[in-house]
Amino acid sequence: MQSVCHCCDWIRHHYGHLSSEYLSLLDQMGGDITKQDAPVFFPTSLYRHIDDGEVEDKVRFLKETIYQITKLFDGNMKSVTWDKKNLDDFLNILERQLENLNSCLSPAMKPERRLKRYFKKLNKNVLRKMNYSAQAWELIRKETKRHLQRLDILAAQMY
Repeated sequence: MQSVCHCCDWIRHHYGHLSSEYLSLLDQMGGDITKQDAPVFFPTSLYRHIDDGEVEDKVRFLKETIYQITKLFDGNMKSVTWDKKNLDDFLNILERQLENLNSCLSPAMKPERRLKRYFKKLNKNVLRKMNYSAQAWELIRKETKRHLQRLDILAAQMY
């Protein structure tokens, strides 16, 4: 486990670069982002709460959110019409970001339960309820983009 201070250096110098790469790939892998709203409310209060947290809590929140996003994209994706290479590159960069954040934290630390519940609801009420349709995946892409943009703000507040 790296020290939180070393992790802050990594976040300061590398997080934003990787983040801009996967946000760009997220945009490029499909058409326009849907205007439709997901049936699960975005957890704005969780982000507000973590904004006031300690650096280690923020790092854990970054890691847990990216982990939950990667779990979402591990579902039945047969109906997606996205560019396969961009999708693979997007997921690989997310995994790289996750590995780096994992190295900053103690494995004994518990994930944020409310965040985990939110992503379970997103999976249940969007992907499963909409039978993993192309429309469901477009909603997931939209929500993923919102989270990744919000994580950028959180990471920028850490230094």
